[in-house]
Amino acid sequence: MINRSTGKAPFQIVYTKAPNIVIDLSNVPKCHSPAAASFSEDYSKMLAEIRQQLIKSNSRYKAAADVHCKECLFQVGDLVMVRLRREQFPPGTYSKLAKRKLGLVPIVAKINDNGYNIGLPADCNTSSTFNVADLSPYKPADDAVVLISSSESSSSEAGED
Repeated sequence: MINRSTGKAPFQIVYTKAPNIVIDLSNVPKCHSPAAASFSEDYSKMLAEIRQQLIKSNSRYKAAADVHCKECLFQVGDLVMVRLRREQFPPGTYSKLAKRKLGLVPIVAKINDNGYNIGLPADCNTSSTFNVADLSPYKPADDAVVLISSSESSSSEAGED
């Protein structure tokens, strides 16, 4: 059966002709047999064609997968909604009724295009590093300016009076 990625059957790729001894067919030094040299060249060409076919196939798979992906880049200070997965809760603290989303948290630092450090509340006992797949941009309903004050800054301001 022909593989759709390679365009050849696996047996044809591996066993074009069973060699009598195990040698590296891509490099036959000082080969005096024209049959062995042509076999080696044909086998090398076939492997190069298969490699190119796999590259083309992988690029088609990537293009099909990228249709479903949206590129979402954030800047430091942007407000985002954070989705918490089950694995992100400390062991023994996960509950089916626990909050799954945290809203309006600022981005503290950008690690790369896929990873961000988030300013989580103090009562959240999880890592502050999140993948971009778990973040969604916050869009206010009426273009109003949203100010977020953390409980730490409000408690320190209250103590100064």
